[in-house]
Amino acid sequence: MKFGLRYCNTGPYIHAAAATELVQAGEAAGFDTAWTIEHTVVPANYQSPYPYSPSGKMAGGVDDLDLPDPLIWMTYMSAVTSTIKFGTAVLILPQHSPVVTAKQVATLDHLSGGRLLLGIGVGWMREEFEAIGASFDDRGARTDEYVAAMRELWTAECPTFHGEFINFDNTYCRPQPAQGSVPIIIGGDSKVAARRAGRLGDGYFPARGAPQELFNLVRSTAEEHDRDPDAIEFTAALPQDLDDIPKLAALGISRLVVPVSNLTGLDTVISSPDDALSWADTIEKYADV
Repeated sequence: MKFGLRYCNTGPYIHAAAATELVQAGEAAGFDTAWTIEHTVVPANYQSPYPYSPSGKMAGGVDDLDLPDPLIWMTYMSAVTSTIKFGTAVLILPQHSPVVTAKQVATLDHLSGGRLLLGIGVGWMREEFEAIGASFDDRGARTDEYVAAMRELWTAECPTFHGEFINFDNTYCRPQPAQGSVPIIIGGDSKVAARRAGRLGDGYFPARGAPQELFNLVRSTAEEHDRDPDAIEFTAALPQDLDDIPKLAALGISRLVVPVSNLTGLDTVISSPDDALSWADTIEKYADV
C-alpha cells in the first residue's frame, strides 16, 4: 500500500515556506504522493450544486478560498524535493487548452524527473466555466478528446491529431515527458467517471470513500474495451479505521490519501509537518499490505 497527502495546496500550504516544510516532511516519512486541487475562479453565490456535500456548497460554503494554481504549486514543490510524486485531484481538464496543458505537464514531468500524475475531472460549476470562457455542456466529450490529443503530443515522434474540437498536423511539442507519457487518473464519484476510467484512464480516484461498485464498473468497462483492468491503479481516501486498510487492499486499492486540511470532514487529518513525519511508522506497517 502507498500513501499520499491530499489537498496540499490549501490552508497554510498556499505559502511557500509552509508548503515546503509539509512536502519535505511527507517525503521523509515515506508518502509517495502529494495531491492538489483546482478551481481557477469561484464565482460568488454560484448556484451549481457541489456533488460532494449535502449542502451543495464546497468548503462549508466558503467561496473566497486561497487556492494556488496546482501546476505552478507542484512545479515549485518539485524543485525542493527529490522523490515524492505530485498529482492533481483534480485538474478540470475541459477548462484548459489540451495543447497548452500537454506542454505544461510534459515540462513539469521532464524537469521533475518523471514525478507527475495528472488527475482530471470534467468539472461541475457552470459559473466557473462561463467566467473562464469554456464550454460547459459538452465538457465530457471534450475531456475524452483532450486526453487523446495530449497523449499524442506526449508520445508521438511528430504528433498529428484530428478530432471534433482539436486538430493539428506534424506538430512538435518538446520536451516530452520523462516517463514517456504522463499517467492520467480519472476522478469522480459517478458511474460516468468510473466508465471513463475504464475506457481511457491509467488510474481511478473517487473523491469520497472506496465505492466497490464503482471500482467494479471500472474493471468491467476496461474489459469491454479490451483493456487490462489490473493495469488501472486505484486510489482512495484513508478509512476512518486503519484496521480496514487490508480490506481495501483486497479490493485492489493500492494507494490511500490522508487529508492535510479539514475540507474533507474526516477525523484523521495531518495538520502539520510534524504530523506528516509521525506517519512514518504507519506507512512502514502497511507498506506490504
